[in-house]
Amino acid sequence: MSFLVDSHCHLDFPELAAQQDAVMGRARKAGVGHFLTICTHVTRAENIRAIAEKYDDVSATVGIHPHEAAKEPAVDVARLLSLAEHDKVVGFGETGLDFFYEHSPRVEQDLSFRVHLAAAREAKLPVVIHTRDADAQMAATITEEMGKGAFTGLIHCFSSGLDLAHTALNLGLYISISGIVTFKKAEALRDVVKAVPLDRLLVETDSPYLAPIPHRGKINEPAFVAHTAAVVAELKGISREELASRTTENFFRLFRKAKPVSARA
Repeated sequence: MSFLVDSHCHLDFPELAAQQDAVMGRARKAGVGHFLTICTHVTRAENIRAIAEKYDDVSATVGIHPHEAAKEPAVDVARLLSLAEHDKVVGFGETGLDFFYEHSPRVEQDLSFRVHLAAAREAKLPVVIHTRDADAQMAATITEEMGKGAFTGLIHCFSSGLDLAHTALNLGLYISISGIVTFKKAEALRDVVKAVPLDRLLVETDSPYLAPIPHRGKINEPAFVAHTAAVVAELKGISREELASRTTENFFRLFRKAKPVSARA
């Protein structure tokens, strides 16, 4: 599978939803063969599922972003498991800890995060983890929760240090790289990419945010994952084709419910 996967985009956000078919068409022309559209509000889960149902090459998650932990209705494990029964829902999140903006209190972020991890553990589906300015607490939490029973997942839009990367990798998690890796002042992140084993890497846009160079400052879209992938390939010393093949293989290994269009009956 030599196509790219955008492992984290927000196709329901207004910037992309207003021109959804055109956005998808541009991405496919750029070599993107699968998309994971991410849920940030559990109250919008139906809309997220509808997008995944509309396109054969789109999968979805269900969850509550840490920014929304105090604003969205509290969910328990049973509710998340019920929402994840849908064929196109392949994981939980995004969830996690954001101590930079703190749009929700840290206690409520932590409680919500642990509910998502419990659901991931029970359903044996991966969890998409958001973390910002919370390296020490994130490392402690995922280590503690892994001790309660194994779960799978990834840290998306990785922008933390090597210590958290090593903790995540040692726990069996994956690392997803966004357009930040192309930014001029992202040398520390580029060092992390060099250190992460190729079989644990994914690429993403986090669109409509964080457009990579040469589109920085513009609305990001899934087609631009090709720019991120090109930089990651250079850092890993491999061709763009091999990077696409390996990261796509990693995606479908992790998100086992997701199926490439060619593999469907």
